[in-house]
Amino acid sequence: MAMTMTQKILAAHSGRESVSAGELILADLDLVLGNDITSPVAIKEFRRLGRDSVFDRDKVTMVMDHFVPNKDIKAAEQCRMCRDFCGEHDITHFYDVGEMGIEHALIPEKGLVTAGNAVIGADSHTCTYGALGAFSTGVGSTDMACGMAAGKAWFKVPSAIKFDLTGSLRKYVSGKDVILHIIGKIGVDGALYRSMEFTGSGLASLNMADRFCIANMAIEAGAKNGIFDVDEITLGYIRSHGCAEPTVYKADEDAEYDEVINIDLSQIEPTVAFPHLPENARTFSEIGDIRIDQVVIGSCTNGRLEDLIAAAEIMKGRKAAKNVRVIIIPATQRVYLEAMESGLLRTCIEFGAVVSTPTCGPCLGGYMGILAAGERAVATTNRNFVGRMGHTESEVYLASPATAAASAVTGRITSPWEAAEI
Repeated sequence: MAMTMTQKILAAHSGRESVSAGELILADLDLVLGNDITSPVAIKEFRRLGRDSVFDRDKVTMVMDHFVPNKDIKAAEQCRMCRDFCGEHDITHFYDVGEMGIEHALIPEKGLVTAGNAVIGADSHTCTYGALGAFSTGVGSTDMACGMAAGKAWFKVPSAIKFDLTGSLRKYVSGKDVILHIIGKIGVDGALYRSMEFTGSGLASLNMADRFCIANMAIEAGAKNGIFDVDEITLGYIRSHGCAEPTVYKADEDAEYDEVINIDLSQIEPTVAFPHLPENARTFSEIGDIRIDQVVIGSCTNGRLEDLIAAAEIMKGRKAAKNVRVIIIPATQRVYLEAMESGLLRTCIEFGAVVSTPTCGPCLGGYMGILAAGERAVATTNRNFVGRMGHTESEVYLASPATAAASAVTGRITSPWEAAEI
């Protein structure tokens, strides 16, 4: 039976020669992930199961990133529960203050996922690791608990949409613009419980930061997972980060897709998602004079070194517009250090930005950049729902790091193409 990339990974992990869309399967897991918000619930459920140990201490990981460094007593108690649990079970990969990063940037950076893996995480953006050719998807905390106990999870095998990418991205256009374009095209439910599978000659135009960003936001189209063909760019990343030996799964030529969508990357323009859904995507021919109060550059979507480089290129030698708050959040300690050593952080600070330790912070309206009523922010985060970054009467506009930096220069939503000419 012909299968997609995702279906081949699920077949291999369920001990079957083939699977088909709609089947229920029990699959072995290579990694089970939780954070400081979702892990405490999973820990309580794990204890109710009466298990003495996790299935594999090397294959369970917890990353303290949402409210860390702790913003209040409740956050501190949640982290202590995770810290105690991981100590009790001798968990190898526990990441806390000073060592942690935003989980979906940290996990690949640490080499904990490789091509062909099956991964679950109690966070919806676990689909990020599809950039490495893995099947990875978000689950609830109860599923995380069962995964920690048994090393297995139930799945309904998804059908798939194939995205055939051609052409090359133009300057100041990135993976963020690509995925906003796609979500604008198919909608926030356009890939509901389906696999978004990316292939084609255009992959050569996308670096790993682009791919992580695109896979990360597959969930914003309702997808079960996003996954990329494994090529030399992928394998180079896997080798340089000490990942386990990859297993490369290619879709069969006659694999069945619900739909095939062709995208010429050379035609993608800087794109912004307007409130209050990621599908409200517009290019600058449709964007008027929209004044802003805050810019956030970071998150598991766009806090990697390549993202900071793109932003700093526009910021260099300039100053942020008056009354615009600019917050830069490197996604991991390693990114922070590399940005510091290369002078990127100096560029950002001289521009007028503040630089934070790695944290999810403002993305989920936690801390480090909460909006007041009537305020607008341009953010490189992944969601712009009502009240996502603060007051229910505030607005979040999703954009690439280049667009966010350009907007910080002018104090209004601005194309990086325009900013480059100023």
